[in-house]
Amino acid sequence: MTIYPADPKIRVAVLGAGAVGSYFGGMLARAGVDVTLIARPAHVEAIRAGGLFLDAASFQEHVAVRASAEPSAARDADVILFCVKTTDTEVAARSLAPHISAGATVVSLQNGVDNVARIRGASGIEALPAVVYVSAALPEPGHVKHFGRGELVVGELKDSTPSTSVSDRAERITQLFTSAKVPCRVSPDISVDLWTKFIMNCAGNAVTAITQTSYAAAGRNLQTREVMSQVIAETVAVARASGVALPEVDFIGMGLKFIESIGEATSSTAQDLARGKRSEIDSLNGYVVRRGKELGIAAPANFTLFALVKLLEDKAAAEQQRASAQKSSA
Repeated sequence: MTIYPADPKIRVAVLGAGAVGSYFGGMLARAGVDVTLIARPAHVEAIRAGGLFLDAASFQEHVAVRASAEPSAARDADVILFCVKTTDTEVAARSLAPHISAGATVVSLQNGVDNVARIRGASGIEALPAVVYVSAALPEPGHVKHFGRGELVVGELKDSTPSTSVSDRAERITQLFTSAKVPCRVSPDISVDLWTKFIMNCAGNAVTAITQTSYAAAGRNLQTREVMSQVIAETVAVARASGVALPEVDFIGMGLKFIESIGEATSSTAQDLARGKRSEIDSLNGYVVRRGKELGIAAPANFTLFALVKLLEDKAAAEQQRASAQKSSA
C-alpha cells in the first residue's frame, strides 16, 4: 500500500476522548488532520485554553485541536473514532446517531469483543472494529501521557455484510493512520485479533486492578501467574467454542510474556478502581463468564476476578455516597 501524507481535508471526530482517544486524535492532529475531540468539560476547557499536551514516549508537544463536550460536534466528520468506555456504548451510540453524515466511517476503539454488535443494536450504526495496543493515561485535563506502543488493527467482521460503499473502509482508515505515523494494518480476520487482545486484557486487567500493582509485578509473582494462566485457558476455550478461529499456539506462554513486556504500566481497570469509578469488567471477565454459561463452559477463574472487581466497585460507590451525605449534612 502506498502511503501518502495525511489529508488535511479529512475531518475526524473522537467521541469519548479520554487517554486512548486523545492520543490517537492528537497524533492525527499533529499530522495536520482536522480533529475534534469530544470529551468531558474539564478536558475540553484545558484543550481550548492551551491545546492538547501530547506527552509521548518520544516527544512532548502542544497540539492544536478542536474540542467540544457535545456529540453534535461529530456532524460533518468523515471519520468518527468511537472511544467511550464499554459501559457507555449504547448511550453514546444513540447520542451519536443523529449527527453522523452520510458516508462517514465510525471506528470502535474499545476494549471487549462485542462492541460493534452493541453499537448496531442500539443505533443501527455499522461500526468498523479496531484492536488498540497503547499504554496511555490522562494525568490531568488537557494532558495525555503516553507510556508505550500505539498501534491499531482494523478489519471487517466476517459475519457482517458491508455494502460496496464501505467494503474498503478498513483500507482507508489504515491509510489515514499510517499517514500520521501511527502503525495500522488491516486484519484478514479481525475476530481473531479482537479475541487475542481480549484474552490478554482478561488475564491482566482485573489482577492488576484488584492488587493495584503493575503488569510487571503481576507477571513476576508465581501465584498471580497461575491465576492468569487459568484465565487465559478459560477465555481461549470460550473463544473457540464461539467459533473464533484462534491459531493453535501457546496462548498461556504468549499471554504471560506479553504481560511482562508491558512493564510498570497499570491497566485501565486498575486506573478506574483507583479513582473510584466503574470499570469495564462486565465487558471483560464478566463477558467470558456470561458467554461461557451460554456455551456450557465453566470459567471459575474469570468469575472470581469479575466478582472481586464488582465488590471493589460497590465499596467505592458506597464510600462516595457516604461522603456525599456527610457533605450535604454539613
